Amino acid sequence: MNHPAPPALARRPFPTDLLDKLRSAFGDRVSTSEAVRAHHGRDESRFDPQLPDAVVFAQNTEEVQSIVKLCAQYGVPIIPYGNGSSLEGHLLAVQGGVSIDLSQMNRVLSINAEDLTVTVEPGISRKALNEALRDTGLFFPIDPGADASIGGMSATRASGTNAVRYGTMRENVLGLTAVLADGRVIKTGTRARKSSAGYDLTRLFVGSEGTLGVITEITVRLYPQPEAVSAAVCAFPSMAEAVRTVIETIQMGVPIARVEFIDSLAVRAINRHSNLTLREKHTLFFEFHGTEAGVAEQAQLVQELAAQNGGEGFEWATRPEDRSRLWNARHSAYFAMLQLRPGCRAVTTDVCVPISRLAECVVETEADLKASPLPCPIVGHVGDGNFHVAILIDPDKPEEIEEAERLNHLIVQRAIRMDGTCTGEHGVGLHKMDFLVEEHGADTVDTMRAIKHALDPHNLMNPGKIFSWAA
Repeated sequence: MNHPAPPALARRPFPTDLLDKLRSAFGDRVSTSEAVRAHHGRDESRFDPQLPDAVVFAQNTEEVQSIVKLCAQYGVPIIPYGNGSSLEGHLLAVQGGVSIDLSQMNRVLSINAEDLTVTVEPGISRKALNEALRDTGLFFPIDPGADASIGGMSATRASGTNAVRYGTMRENVLGLTAVLADGRVIKTGTRARKSSAGYDLTRLFVGSEGTLGVITEITVRLYPQPEAVSAAVCAFPSMAEAVRTVIETIQMGVPIARVEFIDSLAVRAINRHSNLTLREKHTLFFEFHGTEAGVAEQAQLVQELAAQNGGEGFEWATRPEDRSRLWNARHSAYFAMLQLRPGCRAVTTDVCVPISRLAECVVETEADLKASPLPCPIVGHVGDGNFHVAILIDPDKPEEIEEAERLNHLIVQRAIRMDGTCTGEHGVGLHKMDFLVEEHGADTVDTMRAIKHALDPHNLMNPGKIFSWAA
């Protein structure tokens, strides 16, 4: 069974009176130009752009509240916009409406170094946040490949290369402020590290993909900069041996900070894009954090495990500039892989399985991909069981889109059979709505839908995403 993109929903009328009121309140921070709307009506997914009717650049919670109240008055959809780096059609204005651009809400509101927390506005990017923290001795570790906004990362429950050590946004958001569909402003959570007070609304909004409200402030955990950091790369003769090394590392309790898998095709792309000279074999990238002695001990143990599994050419990168070059290359892997086939688009997967099933899942996936005519490089945050396939297609060839969706469905069904998930970090958006039902069942999705109906009874918040409005 294939899963094509859901059909475009009927656009809702966009009242002239609403546009007049928005312009009266926000002046030149309201745009209806084709170029601005096009920028806000597409993301990194393979889907065709679907443009909002207007874009408003908000600068604080009160302005977001004002925009939402006006849209609610006229029954017009609202799509929150961060950095535009989502991969599953989250930003597409499938029913038209107003895109609220939060990029100007990019301030650090308070740093509480003694409590290891920081409160920020949603438009600040992860790199800008860490730049602001540079002199505190602390850092924010969640690092999806793109320089995503903290608001977008919260909305999609993002993770990244450091998740094996530091967790995902689910574990690292302590509280937030959100504007609901009727304009009410709520605050969830506190700066305390734990609470038993009522429903966990913070976790409800983390991963809600803009369908329940607009997040306008976020409080996140921080971590001390490690005393010592060391990185390494190691090539393997097969996927199975590389993944087996990761599983043994995790099961032995080695507190590794990062471990990334890159298959031979992805290594070739990274070498070309970032001017590296890595061996074009299945490769693991490692990073170790801790004391000098602890890092040395972790690295020695992992090197021994790698050698037992056929690893070769274990190469160290201890200088900061060498580590940065290595990880910058990894973070650029998506765009490097696109260059394997100029003009292509990528249908991306991001399944996640229990670590004990990872080798089996990756090896079976490799067999599926080898039987396909499409180029399909694999990368993965395999330390937490998550891997990605970039299925490179010509978007003008329906047969390639169909083949990509066939592969995607095989990969997702396999992950679900192994007690895994259809999306480890990208979110559901438009692309994985049917998969969500396969994973959780209709009754569970109906429960999610009931929450949506309760908080957004007129379906104004990012409509058409995660699940259909009606069962």
